[in-house]
This record gives sequence, C-alpha cells and structure tokens, in this order.
Amino acid sequence: MPDLRKIVIDGQELEVDGALTLIQACEQAGIEVPRFCYHERLSIAGNCRMCLVEVVGGPPKPAASCAMQVKDLRPGPEGQSPVVKTNSPMVKKAREGVMEFLLINHPLDCPICDQGGECDLQDQAMAYGVDFSRYREPKRATEDLDLGPLVETHMTRCISCTRCVRFTTEVAGITQMGQTGRGEDAEITSYLGETLDSNLQGNIIDLCPVGALVSKPYAFTARPWELTKTESVDVMDALGSSIRVDAKGREVMRFLPRNHDGVNEEWISDKTRFVWDGLRRQRLDKPYIRENGKLRPASWPEALAAAAAAMKGKTVAGLVGDLAPVEAAYSLKQLIEGQGGRVECRTDGAKLPAGNRGAYVGTATIEDIDSAEMILLIGTNPRVEAPVLNARIRRAWLNGAKVARVGEVADLTFDVTEMGTDRAALQKLAAMDHSDKAGTPGVMIIGQGALMAEDGEAVLAECLAMAKAAGSKVMILHTAAGRVGAMDVGAVTEGGVMAALDGADVVYNLGADEGDVPAGPFVIYQGSHGDRGAHRADIILPGAAYTEENGLFVNTEGRPQLAMRAGFAPGEAKENWAILRALSAEMGAQLPWDSMAALRKAMIKDVPHLGKVDEVAANEVGDLPKGKIGSGPLNSAVKDFYLTNPIARASELMAELSAGAASRAKAPMAAE
Repeated sequence: MPDLRKIVIDGQELEVDGALTLIQACEQAGIEVPRFCYHERLSIAGNCRMCLVEVVGGPPKPAASCAMQVKDLRPGPEGQSPVVKTNSPMVKKAREGVMEFLLINHPLDCPICDQGGECDLQDQAMAYGVDFSRYREPKRATEDLDLGPLVETHMTRCISCTRCVRFTTEVAGITQMGQTGRGEDAEITSYLGETLDSNLQGNIIDLCPVGALVSKPYAFTARPWELTKTESVDVMDALGSSIRVDAKGREVMRFLPRNHDGVNEEWISDKTRFVWDGLRRQRLDKPYIRENGKLRPASWPEALAAAAAAMKGKTVAGLVGDLAPVEAAYSLKQLIEGQGGRVECRTDGAKLPAGNRGAYVGTATIEDIDSAEMILLIGTNPRVEAPVLNARIRRAWLNGAKVARVGEVADLTFDVTEMGTDRAALQKLAAMDHSDKAGTPGVMIIGQGALMAEDGEAVLAECLAMAKAAGSKVMILHTAAGRVGAMDVGAVTEGGVMAALDGADVVYNLGADEGDVPAGPFVIYQGSHGDRGAHRADIILPGAAYTEENGLFVNTEGRPQLAMRAGFAPGEAKENWAILRALSAEMGAQLPWDSMAALRKAMIKDVPHLGKVDEVAANEVGDLPKGKIGSGPLNSAVKDFYLTNPIARASELMAELSAGAASRAKAPMAAE
C-alpha cells in the first residue's frame, strides 16, 4: 500500500505517495518545474540544481526537488501539511543564479546550433533566466569526442547533466561514457576515446538538453519548424515502437520516438532512428516487365494487364513479405484464394501454428517483463532482434529478476544463467520438475531461431508445455513486423512456404525479399525497393513503403497499431492495397471495396480484434501435438542487426554500421 501524505504546493493541497520526489509531486499538481539532469527513466543525479524549490519551515535555502522525497518533509508546528513553493522570490532568484552559472561557459551559437528550436537550455533561459550576464572572462572550450557515425558531439556546449552517461550505463548497458575531472576541468568523455558500441546509442541525442549531442546524419539538413510531423509506428523489428516521422516536403528527414509505456517507453533502436536514408535509395518508382531477359519500364495499365493475363487460369501462390501491412496481406489472400491459389506469410520457414493465436503470439505483454522474477530466453538474442525489449529485460534484471537462456551465447548487457546451447539442453530443461516455479511471475521468450528448423513445431510444443508447468507467461518474439497481422488474417498454408509454392505456375511476391523464389514459376513482384525479390521478378509493380501509406501492423505481443502516411510514394508507385484492388478488377474478380475504410470494415468483420487499435487481446494457447525434437543448436534468427530488410539494405549508413560491427566482432590481434 502506498504511504499517502498531504502536501501543499503553491497553495494547492493534494495527497500523494510519500515515496514520490517533490518534482514528481509538482507534476501531479500540474506545476512545471524546470530541470536539466532529472529524467523520469534514469537514476537521480541532482547535479544541475535547476529544479530548486522552497520548503517553508525548512533550511533557509532552496532544495533540489528531484532529490528530496515527500516523506522527508517535516509537518508544521501544529501538524499542518508541509508547504512547498515553486514560484517564491527565493526560488526565482535561485533559478536565475543557476542559469547564469550554466551560461558562463556555454557558447553563444544558437543560430548555427543544430538543436536550435528544440533546446531545453534555450527554452529555460528564456523562461527562468535573466537577460544579462555579469561574466566577462573568456569562455572555456573542450575538444569534441568521436562517438561513431551516429552521434555528433559539440562538447563545448555540454552542461554536465550526465544524462548520456546514465543512459548508456543503466539502460543501454555499456560502460564507455563517464565524467572525469572536477570544477573547470570536469568533462564528459569516452573511455580511451572509444566509439559507442550499442544498438540504442541514438537515444542520447534526444536526452541531451543542449546541442552537445546531435544526430550526425541529420545535422544541418532541416530546422524543426520546417518539418511536417506524423505519428506512426516502426517496422524495423516486430516490437512496434511508437515513432514520429518528420518530413520536409516529400522527403523523410528523421525518425524520433514517441512515448508509449506499454511498448517502447520512449526509446527506439538505432536502426529505427537512422534508416530513413534507405527510404530514398534503390526505390521502384515505375512498373517493369521482363522481355528477352531484361526488364523494361511499362505503364500501369500495361503492367496490370500483363499480370492479370499471367495469373488467369494458372495455379498461383502468394508470398507475404515481412513489411506488408495487414490490409495488403488481407487483400492478397482474398484475391489469390478467390482464384483457387495459396498464400503464405512464414517465408523464413518458422513453424508457427496457424489458427492457434496463443501459440504464435503468446500470452505475455511487453509490460509483463517489468514484474517478472524469472525470464527464460529460448533461441533468441533480443539485443539484435529487439534492442528496446532487451533494455526492458535488463531493467527487470537490475530489479532482481533472474534471466536464463537456452541458445547461442551472446553478450546481452546483463548476467544470464546459461542452460545450454542446443535442443538437447532444451529437452533436459523440459524434463525437470517446474511445479516449484508456479506462482512466481515469469516470462518465457521464444525466438524465431528456435522455430525455423523442421522440428520447429515440436520445439514450440515442448516450450509451451514447460511454460504451462511452471505457470509462466509466454512471448513469441517475432522478427518481422508484418508477420503477426498476416497470420491473424489467415495468410497461411498448411505445410508452410514449400507447400504453398509446390506446383505453382505463378508466384505473387508481396515484398518478400528475405528468401529466394525457386526457378520455374512466373514471378510478379510488388514492393518498394529493388532488392532480392525484384531481381527475380518477371513483372514489377512498385508499392509504397511504410511511411507512404496508412496501414495496420500487429506487433509481437498481438497489439494492432496504426502506421500513418507521412508523405507520398516516389514516381508512379502506389499504395499496396490499391494495386491489388486494381489488379483484381483487371482479372474480372473485383475485390468488394473501393477505399481503405471499406477494406478495413471487411477485414475487421472477419478478424474482430484488429479493430481494437492499441489493445492487446487475451490469448489462449490451444493444445499442440508433441513431436520429435531433432538435434542441433538454437541460434538467433538475426545474423546482421543492421541489414534485416530491403529498406535497411538500401541505406548507406546501415551498410557502414554493419561493416563497423563486423570489424569490432573480429578477435583483436596481439601486437607483433
């Protein structure tokens, strides 16, 4: 039970939990307290002194509201509630003094600073500072750090709030950043000049309250007031992080995180944040038809007529790619099954059971990790499959949770009890008595690496039986953003991708670029980038990327979320559902909708939970038949974090990061 205490803030009496700090109590009262070093998701440093408030009856000096708890306040002489003032003359004078000190060494380069327009120091100097300076000495300057290709540094602007140090240490789990020196010599630096080795390092750009850490790829390309801002979701992994897409004209300039406590809190991975240059490279912007072994540009009527002619009367197989929105997967299923064909979305061969939602989505939500005391990882490396989820597991570990793993050994930034690396270790673990774990909150996280071999369904059945015996919740950690939604609408074939392609004369490839279509069938490719699928195609229909159309994506926990259009597709490329609708009319098998609204209405009628946006439906795990588990290791499904999809592979920056990660992974050579 919370220890409730009464407190008066600026004449407003309220009852709050005694464990809250004064700055949190002020937020509950709707009163803004300026801050630089304090951040809700990081430990308290208490070193910027901007959040000073006056405690009436306390010491005759202002107190740092981020470091003092409500329960530390003394009541009045007759037992009255403690009184706190955030706008008294003492507080005003103290804040002006703090701001004056902060600006002593801060350079006056707002007009050329990349943070100008969204800088906390700029805003708070205007709101709480004074309009003059008594400082006449020369300003201190420091050397800039090289933190790698993502974060650009201007350390002369640094105000030593230590947010970047606390984030990299506590959330990202790396130890390269710290503060050295005292007084005038104090500076934030990296250990031995190392660059940062983390998939989450871009978040320190958002955390920095001044222009000391800015985005290197975005620097000097746009000002915040020039950008059109669109709320959307990320598709670089299956977590479905909430993002904001900032575009200038038709061009996406950057991605920023949005706060969503149930999914990504306010962090995003570096691939999510920096992949935007891949949206403008290697784009398919007009239809193509292959003639005499070469692709030639064609008009839309010509390409649709050729595709319709190729499909009529033939055995057609449809493949749904990893980045396809649910509407496109549903349209493809209706079109191809209407022609007597088969559709499949499990293009990587994962043995996810169709129709049993609890077995392909699981029963756990992402938030369940926060309260888990036991976390078991099977065939997954969340640090590369979902870095933001890995940070959440790390926080649970910091709070006392025990983490165990069956699968390949990799550094996850926290201590893991190794239970073995192969299927034999999994069977040995499953054979143990787990009844003593019942009642202990636990989450079992099963990766796609455990499910992609021939015995994938047997491995899944074994894991689910073990979770049931231990009373723990299950999370199936997907790697493809479009997979859960495509399975929800039934874009699956009994027997998987090989059964779907068996005997097919024509393959309709909806953005499936992670595997090869076997030689023989005629291939129609619909997608956004000239990747592997387009190279094999006989007809190419250019589609929109995820920032260029409205679409529904269902994340790894089964939460439907809306990705909104931030701009228009290049050239003649069209929205994915509209291409399929136009093709159906060309084939004389017209799909019964003319708008996205009508399509969604039909889709939600078939699959009602897709209409509950941002809600996680409760799933029951149906019985799975126990099969024979083979032998071999349980490796992660992701080999290269930076090159997992066509957009990332088109990005120059992702190629540079991938090369850098590969060179770091090589064993260091001894000096000759």
